[in-house]
Amino acid sequence: MLDGVRKALKDFAETLKTRRLSDKEIEEHVESFKLTLISNDVAVEVAEKLCEELVKKLKLIRVKRFGDGEQEVLRLISEILDPVIMEGSFKDFLKRIREKASRGEPFIILFVGPNGGGKTTTVVKLARLLQKHGIRCLIAASDTFRAGAIEQLQRLAREAGVRVVGQRYGADPAAVAMDAVMSARANRVPVVLIDTAGRTEVDHNLLEEMRKIKRVVSPDLVIYVGDALAGNAAVEQARRFDEYVGIDYVILAKLDADARGGSAISISYVTGKPVIFVGTGQGLDQLEPFTRELIKTLILGRR
Repeated sequence: MLDGVRKALKDFAETLKTRRLSDKEIEEHVESFKLTLISNDVAVEVAEKLCEELVKKLKLIRVKRFGDGEQEVLRLISEILDPVIMEGSFKDFLKRIREKASRGEPFIILFVGPNGGGKTTTVVKLARLLQKHGIRCLIAASDTFRAGAIEQLQRLAREAGVRVVGQRYGADPAAVAMDAVMSARANRVPVVLIDTAGRTEVDHNLLEEMRKIKRVVSPDLVIYVGDALAGNAAVEQARRFDEYVGIDYVILAKLDADARGGSAISISYVTGKPVIFVGTGQGLDQLEPFTRELIKTLILGRR
């Protein structure tokens, strides 16, 4: 995973370690590196931010020939990635859920995202993860639009041991979500996860439906699930979803299959929202809390 960005970083460090460079040469090499980042799905504004900071730092340190220049360059890149990659705290996430549960109210999470982004599977993965931490979940089957969506969710939820509240296809998704919230309240289930129909950022009818669900159930969090394989498209979609409905966190699905890795670096910087989990495989147990160090370790080749 993340091979494209890792190779770009290593090649760049290798170039700079061979000789001392003038200011102009540094700028030229960094410009070439920026284009490589963009070709690996790093958003243009993120690539520009990273490379501006890199030029400043390289001019200050003047990497020496035949020294430990490669490690020094990688250390600098690690430093400039810190303010770009925002991480959500799993510990704080669990704390918020437990605090609301202590008041006898379910914690409601609304999931949004594009078609085919892995949203339904991610919802069940998160339910599984929470239940491992002793927090029972209930899932609302509010995707009443896509053929087979309810059956897919029910099959995965059975495997994870999670109850699903659903209705028929064509039913009002907001009504399904509210049924789930009322059921959770009555049965003192701490968390309701609302699965919704995949939407494109230009599908106004479905986007309005998503806003209606949010208005009706007043979720505690809205989580955007993006496909790491979509690259810059995932970044732009996340931006548009945030503008339209407002998102609190990002989950990146399919990170294990992402050979380039640009979206993992770009998405939190562009949206201003932290990434809280990443999908690392197809199994229901393969959802990991996201950390800045996880991505840095993968792209800097330290794992």
